Amino acid sequence: MTDSRTPRVLLYLLDLIGVAVFAISGALTAARTGMDLLGGLALASITAIGGGTLRDLLLDRHPIFWIRDARYLVVILATALLAMLWSACLPPLSHALLAADALGLALFAISGAQVAEAGGHSPIVVVLMGTMTGAAGGMLRDMMSVQVPLIFRQDIYASAAIAGIVAYLLLKAAGVRPSWAIATGVLVILGLRMGAVLWGWHLPRLHSVG
Repeated sequence: MTDSRTPRVLLYLLDLIGVAVFAISGALTAARTGMDLLGGLALASITAIGGGTLRDLLLDRHPIFWIRDARYLVVILATALLAMLWSACLPPLSHALLAADALGLALFAISGAQVAEAGGHSPIVVVLMGTMTGAAGGMLRDMMSVQVPLIFRQDIYASAAIAGIVAYLLLKAAGVRPSWAIATGVLVILGLRMGAVLWGWHLPRLHSVG
């Protein structure tokens, strides 16, 4: 018999890994743009908790996840410090920031969708909340570091989150085990996003007839 705690454990692990990865992406952005230590920690924190905080506020979930469980903040600070130390001592890896952002997007989109799903919301709200959870932190990071947010660029970003969440919901509706549905959703998002990074995948562009 499947342990009923398994979905909750998976959700918690996705959240913890998601905040860690997004904290890394925020710290790497801070290092690349020449921020000081405090600025780096602030940017890492905003990147890591921005999407989940907005989700919890809109869904009226109180206390907000990182206030309810301070382990999120410990993970954020620890991973951000390690990322900044790594960036100061070693040459940056190619696409390291984009890879961290892609993984954070995938993990947070699915965990955000699960939170909305657990609240009994409709599938379209689940998709919207999951997409916002995954994309909002990165958008805040880019805006605060004076960059055009990835979500507004031409390559695949939010659409990858939507595709992965839809895949997750369809598999669950078909009776697939939650752990397999979660893994598939994460891989769909990660695959689409990294395909956009590595091979320039993008959605069709709009053209004016005028």
